[in-house]
Amino acid sequence: MAISLSKGQKVDLTKSNPGLTNVVVGLGWDTNKYDGGNDFDLDSSIFLLGENGKVTNETDFVFYNNPQGANGAVVHNGDNRTGAGDGDDEQVNINLTAIPAYIQRVTFTITIHDAQARNQNFGQVSNAYARIFNEATGEELIRYDLGEDFSIETAVVVGELYRHNGEWKFSAIGSGYQGGLAALATDFGLSVG
Repeated sequence: MAISLSKGQKVDLTKSNPGLTNVVVGLGWDTNKYDGGNDFDLDSSIFLLGENGKVTNETDFVFYNNPQGANGAVVHNGDNRTGAGDGDDEQVNINLTAIPAYIQRVTFTITIHDAQARNQNFGQVSNAYARIFNEATGEELIRYDLGEDFSIETAVVVGELYRHNGEWKFSAIGSGYQGGLAALATDFGLSVG
């Protein structure tokens, strides 16, 4: 049975699941009704961070236009432009044992595409979650429901996988950002121009 986390909680992933190598991180959300006239396009992005909390180079930023990182150990499965339907809206496959040693944290974010131009924010998003499941068995291991804590933010750091004493753990972060993807990218060491 999946472990359900609250904001700020951390949990072992590999220590409590010996032999676990391939996981899928599923991200999902719904949009509330609003009369802005534009589609709501949420995007998941993954930042592969070194010891200093920054990306080492641009290939450590994984998203729909750069769907593979960490020498193929992290693979983004494509952009869902509407969030329609049940279940995961976007998924990321991860081979935990193949992630290069210089990558200490795998950080998952969700941003709203063209949020400022479309006058959209996370106050108009509900039921956002992240879940991690065993790729081989489909068993859900961890689930984090973000709740409705956001209003004007246009980006959210959902959570991260991180190395600790040779094992992988997951931290439920749930921090909102204004400034969208550009603000996140800058914070994680990318130059946005």
